[in-house]
Amino acid sequence: MLLQQNWVSPLWAWQSLGKPFLLFVFLMLQTADLEARRGHQFVWKTGHWGRCIGDCGSGGVRSRAVWCTHAEGWTTFHANCDQQDKPESQRRCFKVCDWHLELFEWEVSGWDRCGLVPAAGAEAGAEVCVTAQHGLQRRSVRCLQKLNRTVVSSEICEYFTPQPPAEQACLVPCPRDCVVSQFSGWSPCGTGCAKSLQHRTRAVIAPPLYGGAPCPNLTESRACGAPACPLGEEEHTYSLHVGPWGECRLPHPKDVRLAERTMLDLGSDSGERSTSGLPGSHPHHHAGEVEIGYQTRQVRCVRSDGKHAALSLCLQDPVPMTSKSCVIPKDCAPSEWSPWSPCSRSCGWGSLTPGFRSRRRSVRSVAVGAGKPCPELEEREACSTGGKAPLQPCPRFAWRTSEWKACQVSLLLDQQDPRHQKQAGLCGGGIQTRVVYCVQILVELGTHRLKEVARPVDGKLCQGPAPATSQLCHLPCPAECAVSSWSPWGPCLPESCQHRHGGRGFRMRQRQVVVDPVGTLAGCPHLVESIPCEDARCHEWVVSEGVCVTDRGKCGPGHRVLKAVCKSRKGEEVPHHLCSELPRPEVVACEVPCARDCVVSEWSPWSPCSHSCSSKNTEGSQSRSRSILALPAEGGKACPPERALQEQRACNEHPCVHFFWEASPWSSCSEDVLGTALNTTISWSREATCGVGIQTRKVFCMKSSSGQVTPKRCPESMRPEAVRPCLLPCRKDCVVTLFSEWTPCPTACQPGNATAVKQSRYRIILQDSASGGQACPDTLYEERECEDVPTCPVYRWKSHRWSPCVLVPEPVRQGLPGQSEACGHGLQSRAVTCLSEQGGSAAVGDCVQWAGAMPALVQECLIPCKDDCTFTPWSKFTACSSDCDTTRSRRRSLTGRSRKRDKCQNTEVYPQVETEPCPCEVFTSQPHGNWSDCIIRGRPSELQPGMPSQGVARECGEGVRLRAIACYDRTGRLVEPSRCSSSGYIEEPCTVPCPFDCKLSDWSSWSPCSSSCGPGVRVRSKWLKEKPYNGGRPCPKLDLKNQAQVHEAVPCYSECNQYSWEVEPWSPCKINSEQNSLHCGEGIQTRKVRCVSTAEDHGMETVPSALCNQAEVPEAVQKCSLYCPSECAVSDWGQWSPCPQVCDPNIMQTRTRQVLRSPVSSKPCPEDSQMKPCILNQNCFQYQYNLTGWSGCQLGANATCGHGERRRLLSCRRSDGATVSMQLCQRLHLEKPVPTSSRCMVGCAVDCQLSPWSAWSQCSHTCGAGGWTVWRWIASPEPHVCSA
Repeated sequence: MLLQQNWVSPLWAWQSLGKPFLLFVFLMLQTADLEARRGHQFVWKTGHWGRCIGDCGSGGVRSRAVWCTHAEGWTTFHANCDQQDKPESQRRCFKVCDWHLELFEWEVSGWDRCGLVPAAGAEAGAEVCVTAQHGLQRRSVRCLQKLNRTVVSSEICEYFTPQPPAEQACLVPCPRDCVVSQFSGWSPCGTGCAKSLQHRTRAVIAPPLYGGAPCPNLTESRACGAPACPLGEEEHTYSLHVGPWGECRLPHPKDVRLAERTMLDLGSDSGERSTSGLPGSHPHHHAGEVEIGYQTRQVRCVRSDGKHAALSLCLQDPVPMTSKSCVIPKDCAPSEWSPWSPCSRSCGWGSLTPGFRSRRRSVRSVAVGAGKPCPELEEREACSTGGKAPLQPCPRFAWRTSEWKACQVSLLLDQQDPRHQKQAGLCGGGIQTRVVYCVQILVELGTHRLKEVARPVDGKLCQGPAPATSQLCHLPCPAECAVSSWSPWGPCLPESCQHRHGGRGFRMRQRQVVVDPVGTLAGCPHLVESIPCEDARCHEWVVSEGVCVTDRGKCGPGHRVLKAVCKSRKGEEVPHHLCSELPRPEVVACEVPCARDCVVSEWSPWSPCSHSCSSKNTEGSQSRSRSILALPAEGGKACPPERALQEQRACNEHPCVHFFWEASPWSSCSEDVLGTALNTTISWSREATCGVGIQTRKVFCMKSSSGQVTPKRCPESMRPEAVRPCLLPCRKDCVVTLFSEWTPCPTACQPGNATAVKQSRYRIILQDSASGGQACPDTLYEERECEDVPTCPVYRWKSHRWSPCVLVPEPVRQGLPGQSEACGHGLQSRAVTCLSEQGGSAAVGDCVQWAGAMPALVQECLIPCKDDCTFTPWSKFTACSSDCDTTRSRRRSLTGRSRKRDKCQNTEVYPQVETEPCPCEVFTSQPHGNWSDCIIRGRPSELQPGMPSQGVARECGEGVRLRAIACYDRTGRLVEPSRCSSSGYIEEPCTVPCPFDCKLSDWSSWSPCSSSCGPGVRVRSKWLKEKPYNGGRPCPKLDLKNQAQVHEAVPCYSECNQYSWEVEPWSPCKINSEQNSLHCGEGIQTRKVRCVSTAEDHGMETVPSALCNQAEVPEAVQKCSLYCPSECAVSDWGQWSPCPQVCDPNIMQTRTRQVLRSPVSSKPCPEDSQMKPCILNQNCFQYQYNLTGWSGCQLGANATCGHGERRRLLSCRRSDGATVSMQLCQRLHLEKPVPTSSRCMVGCAVDCQLSPWSAWSQCSHTCGAGGWTVWRWIASPEPHVCSA
């Protein structure tokens, strides 16, 4: 409820009125609210529809505001308006995107005729037209979807181009009124006394145009002023009434004169007339004879008052005939029926379906006149065998298939792009095919056991849908072997550790297989390399030095005791006797500096070797150094010279040539003739075994620089095996079906001049041969000519001479008015007999069946009357020239008395010359009806499912379309279409546009890994190359961030210690001599820091500093102390002791240093130990494995779809979030997360599979222009989308 005014009550009102007043106000407002709603004072209002937002296509949505307002204009709550009438605030719409430009277009029709526009408010005749007047013409403008030509919203096309105008102004010529002639004179009135009318007419000279005045009446009538007729003498009109023709009958015997009637017996082959007795005495006539009788009709004169009048009052010229000759009708006479044929049902399968039997009859004599035509000559009826003996079971049919053929990726690529280039090494998703055929299944009588006949039959016999002829398959993509980098060179080891003494041996390094090879013959490269060495030992002494013990006093000369331990190459302590003699000497001289002596630090560890091997130009070396810690006082032992502070030695002196075993690829599996593999025990899982064979390969020792060398140069213990057992592949013979039955030869007879009819049969390969099995036969299709094809018999009709003209009998003629003379129109008949090919007599039925239509038995004839004009017969037509525009003529002349009669001389009525255009074989054709669909040539229309198809039917491209033609001769008469064209239709080339999918470029090369340490990403892209058209597969959505159509990122891993900081020894401690005359105390020392590649093939090569971890750059400058003479001198600090694996602040980390020279004074030495707690992420770190997310599904290089692999990467992460070397996690033996790779699937886009085309249907019309149709069905196993 909405309060329109603010109800403000002063205190006195509240106190005086109180609660009853408020209740009253509330009730009043409620009542007003209801009244307002009843009176429709609240109405819904809407805003304009907004833009279409959402996904491209029909998934868009547009919105508008909807609010409720009072009739006075103020807005209120929605509840006040009627909710049932609430307008919608959202509706679906078509979101147009840029790529829709290819899919939609404006369709514009031609302009209509220019029509006049009535001027609003203009008075008639107000404006006089001078030359032309303003008009308007319109046309249809629609937005169409190109693919199926359906009309869509205009907004879609307007997104790209403005809507073309649908109206335009035009000029119409000035209106032209109708122009008529003057009236003719009035027609004369009748002379009698009857009322009558007289008329007059006029004609149109010019019709009205451009909106001119219409034509007036063209006729007028008026009554004649005739006197009234005396009583009884009224004038009458007379009309002639002609009755129907009576039945055709023979004349009475007494009417027949000696000029007997002519009878023709159609059964005889004689053309002579046979005279019979009186026809009335022959109630039964021979079959096929033609009898000519007569028929009459009544002609009466009737007056306008209905009374009969004398015929002379109605007579007109010519007088209607009252009698004429006719043919006595005779019905067609068939022969007796032949006996019934045996029942067609020769088998049964539990059902009571009947069989059929038939019988035939032939024509004995044809129908004559209006006699009944011949009835059906063949009759069929249902039948049952009736016997008690069980019927042989009927055959059943079932679909069968061959084995799947090999997977072919190119078949799938052909579907996606018919223009794609054939490539080698394709893999991934593909299509494999098989042959589907129909077989007959017999049921053995009495046992109901099914027995299959392995020969294909016509696919129409199999019921139900045929199995799929193709399916998706996967061809594994070859994967190259991937190996890790080489390990460092191992120690010099003998071939066998049974010998204690040193001798010839090998130093070795290994690498591991990271990715196993798939489908490649190459296999993996060698995994072990060796270098011969001379001092090969399995065990050696490891010597450590003890503390320097002075010979006397606290300082001065002393000695160290050497401690030797015998250790194996693995670092394990072993009994002393396994090592050779103890190293000499056992005691080494040393010196503890006295208070005034120079103090020098211990030697640093040896630096890494600069090269992994030595050659002419490069030699491995390593160095160590020591520094001066304290200067001597007067009389003390001096410091060593600077050159004595550094030492160098050679390392990795072995040559850079290494040796390795190389093996050829394994041979194919062959039979083990020598029994090599009999002793090996192997377990094969889930494979059909056809025996165990062997595979062999050759093994060579190779030198890295010069190729094959003697096997002694390689370690025998690492020699790869040259023989291994394998499973022999099972031998597969080719399996083919039996040949199908020969296609039936025609049972109907063939014309004698027809080409030889052939029959064929085929068989189908069910299984191809493999592993040396029996090969498939060459012949899968056979053809032969049909034998004993019946030739159609040849019969012909023979026509005999026409009989004399037979008129109506004289007594009948004389009894009728106006027909006394024996002349006029009559009928004449002839005999037509049937002859065999040899000319002998044959039955009429044979000619009816084989000789076509029977020639006419009766024709009209004319006997001229004595008053008629008589002529000689027409002469032959004159000859025609070759020119089509010439004419030909024929003549006749008057005979007898006619030559003297004036009326016969009138050549307009009785022409004596006839001229006509020469018959000219010129026919013109006009298109009739619409064009057919575009028919692609090469459709295997006659194939049925189950029949082998030769080649693949094309679905698009060049074809033809057909259009029926109407053929006319020169006179404009419609004639057979074959006169204009052999086919009866015209054809023209057409194109069914092939759909072309969106084309993208090939993948770009992978970018470098985005991280130099730990996991990163590598990226590759594809760009748009060609837009889709004609309904091709659309492009993926543009990746705007990367400006590429398809963007793919995969995880990558960079080993963290590929690059490391290398430091040179610290320089001597430099004291600022200007401020310090003693040259001791606090100073600065420096060292060089560089980033080097630790890869073995780079040999500590300096690389840009950015490649090393910037957070761990070693210091290049540090403070140092050079102890002054007589001061206490201490060593550098040692390493901090390690923190536990789990950081605990209660556990302390310590480091120590030693006093190297005691002080002269009593000044104490600095501290010799330090402690600090193990605090997480400061001086104590924890480590764990970390997994990246899954990559996209990665296919092989030559695959477009199918099985792929997705990967995620493992890295080692420190507790402060830094990615560190994997070795830190490996040392802790942490559990690795699995899996790091898994199978995945990229779906294959497979085109809809359609059956072959059916045969063409019958024409839809038996007469005139019709059409044929052809059809097919969807044969895909999955419901793919099919185009029309």
